[in-house]
Amino acid sequence: MNLFNANHLELSSDELERYSRHLLLPEIGENGQRRLKNSSVICIGCGGLGSPLLLYLAAAGIGHIGIVDSDLVEKSNLQRQVIHETNSIGNTKIESAKKSILALNPNINVEVFNTLLTTENALEILQPFDVICDCTDNFESRYLINDASEILGKPNIYGAIAKFEGHSTVFNLREGSPTFRDLIPEPPDPELMPSCSEAGVMGILPGLVGIIQASETIKIITEIGDTLDGRLLVIDALTMKFKELSLRRDKLRKPIIELIDYQEFCSSNKAIKNSIPSISVFDLKELLEYDEPKVLLIDVRTTREHNIQSINQSISIPLERIKSEEYINKIKDLSCGKKLFIHCSTGKRSIQAAMILKDYGIEATNILGGIEAWSQANF
Repeated sequence: MNLFNANHLELSSDELERYSRHLLLPEIGENGQRRLKNSSVICIGCGGLGSPLLLYLAAAGIGHIGIVDSDLVEKSNLQRQVIHETNSIGNTKIESAKKSILALNPNINVEVFNTLLTTENALEILQPFDVICDCTDNFESRYLINDASEILGKPNIYGAIAKFEGHSTVFNLREGSPTFRDLIPEPPDPELMPSCSEAGVMGILPGLVGIIQASETIKIITEIGDTLDGRLLVIDALTMKFKELSLRRDKLRKPIIELIDYQEFCSSNKAIKNSIPSISVFDLKELLEYDEPKVLLIDVRTTREHNIQSINQSISIPLERIKSEEYINKIKDLSCGKKLFIHCSTGKRSIQAAMILKDYGIEATNILGGIEAWSQANF
């Protein structure tokens, strides 16, 4: 890939000293360092994956860095999002990240986009940059970034994490390279995919995966080494084992020529979802106030989550236990003569629980938004 002009901007005396360890490497040298300075990289998401990636790209001397994010820094982010500090809580993530990048390397030009990446703005935002780094945590964004990178003909450096496992690869590096749609052709049901806020994540894991993404970015720009093009790297932090899976482009798949409605594309199976009755937290609150004896409220989160925060009238039966015959019978007994309501953090695990119970002839109503919606309503 001859995307990067090594001759446009020369290195200053400060940069020659700052990047001296790079300059000593024959594979990089002054020519490679000028390539880094003359390159531009955009990172979508400056959370767990984006934090280490952005810091190391800034330290490496990427000349122009773009950041797309619309979130604010929260205290629970600090366990893994190392680009942010305690005094950044409540500030926008993009401004917090920009401050940290410039404190590390004031030579970097940082451009921030305080917005969600959407079908309407993706091509315009991503087009000026040489390399795209996907540091998002949802399938809507991943498919959008993938399709935009394919339309624009730009490499997409991908990373993903969950609990103790991480993945990384390079998509769309050259003509014929695999893309995200070759890894996951159809989006999984979002109701069955817990987020980090529900399932948890080992704090160091995004650091490990984000640094791999940064490494791949630097290798692509300097044109050194072997990239993860066509290879999916899988990391198990519990056993500290790495494995590699081959990834090939589906030759029968039609090329992407336009962006679509990704919310609709990634929406869950409506037939299943609509077969489970639901209720808002406001209606549930009213029921608990006026008809509590006839209500059975089950929290299917883990016992630890329940102990940290719970709705007063709820009882804890974690999702894993609901799958056992013992607890199916227990729920049948408890719900006799009552209306059963189920909640989790956001509504994903409770949908799973309601589907399991339905198979046993037990009708349960899902609480929309779970305890997060309950908390936001200030009940």
